[in-house]
Amino acid sequence: MTEQGVRWTAEQVLALAPDDASRKAGAKLGGAGPWSQTGGSASGSVWGLCKGSGSTPYRTVVDLRGPAYKCSCPSRKFPCKHALGLLLLWAAEGSGETGEAPDWAAAWLAERAAKAARPAAAAAGPVDEEAAKRRAERRAARIGAGVTELEQRLEDVLRGGLAGQQQAGYAPWEETAARMVDAQAPGLAARVRELGTIPSCGPGWPARMLEEGALLHLLNRGWLGLAGLPEPLAATVRSRVGLPGIAAEGEVVRDRWLVLAQYDSASPDGRLITRRTWLRGLGSGRPALVLDFGPPGRPPGLALPVGLVLEAEARFRPGSAGLRADLGERSAAAAPCDRAPAGVGTGAALEAYGAALREDPWLDSWPVVLGPVIPIPGESGWQLADAEGTSALPVTLAGGRSRSGLWQLAALSGGGPVTVFGECGHRGFTPLTAWQPGCPEPVALG
Repeated sequence: MTEQGVRWTAEQVLALAPDDASRKAGAKLGGAGPWSQTGGSASGSVWGLCKGSGSTPYRTVVDLRGPAYKCSCPSRKFPCKHALGLLLLWAAEGSGETGEAPDWAAAWLAERAAKAARPAAAAAGPVDEEAAKRRAERRAARIGAGVTELEQRLEDVLRGGLAGQQQAGYAPWEETAARMVDAQAPGLAARVRELGTIPSCGPGWPARMLEEGALLHLLNRGWLGLAGLPEPLAATVRSRVGLPGIAAEGEVVRDRWLVLAQYDSASPDGRLITRRTWLRGLGSGRPALVLDFGPPGRPPGLALPVGLVLEAEARFRPGSAGLRADLGERSAAAAPCDRAPAGVGTGAALEAYGAALREDPWLDSWPVVLGPVIPIPGESGWQLADAEGTSALPVTLAGGRSRSGLWQLAALSGGGPVTVFGECGHRGFTPLTAWQPGCPEPVALG
């Protein structure tokens, strides 16, 4: 079977849609009616002409190795409804015999290949190490001044008492966050903004604010004492403050990566959308977190359907407990996985999170596949219990996730054991994806 012949399911295609409107519009174009001159290549691309309201059909091509999309329609959504419709048609019927792409599709595919080769050539260019060193020293000095100012701000808050933070409002924290941006410490700015939203989060906010403030203080002290830290911890502090890691220093792992989950979240000020994609190497067993960003109203470009496997290089960034990675060269089109991932018990999940905290004390959660576990609703909250009934983890809905996902999980379970992927943290376990016993097809939990 050719690479492009390993077809996706309709659910995996529709998971790529940037919004509900695109999902509905794409579904209407998933039949053969509006399409002509469709085809595909053995290297993993499909193309076709879609009849629109005008006399000229829209030219649509999809590179399945991304996936990436190109369409002549005026839509600013990625993928547009035509790309979704083409993928649905391919998922249902395939693309027939493989062949050469038409000129308009071949030109775009060749441009993508050339662009992928460009970063390697650029990296080989000369680097002014002395100038780079001076820039790094100036930035470190600015961050140090910002950290000192932030420490004074935290001290003032504690001296005045946390009770006054509700009356003070969010504005002083936004001002402090802006000062951290000026100090070129975006990681600190993000944590300050999150700290400023806590007083409006309901009952129990003082304890939570004290916890988060203590972690921010710990990060400040880590930066001020950076020279005395072991290198792995120093790399984590630099990463948490907001200094980008040097790409060449990261470990490169080539593997077949299973997409475990993908979801979006908005920053506290609503100015940035972050897309988190969780992967697991089928050969190495290593988890990886790929982040992509976009402005409000335009979702990030990286879209990987849950349950697909892609063969690719992942370059892990220094720090971040060895989780944060960037996807590199992909050598084959993504294909559905033929089995559910193996799970561990609740005790092993907590041990894994505890081990990760030793490397990164600011880590909110750790990716874990639990299984077999049984979801148990309760008046005091939901739990995920081991099938033997010996231990359980409380369920938490981090990132503003809907409770509908819990009922979705309960319906999938029917009182029996399931496999669940999610994020295990100090507040509990957030379920993201589930599998029924013996079924390789994942269910993304809303």
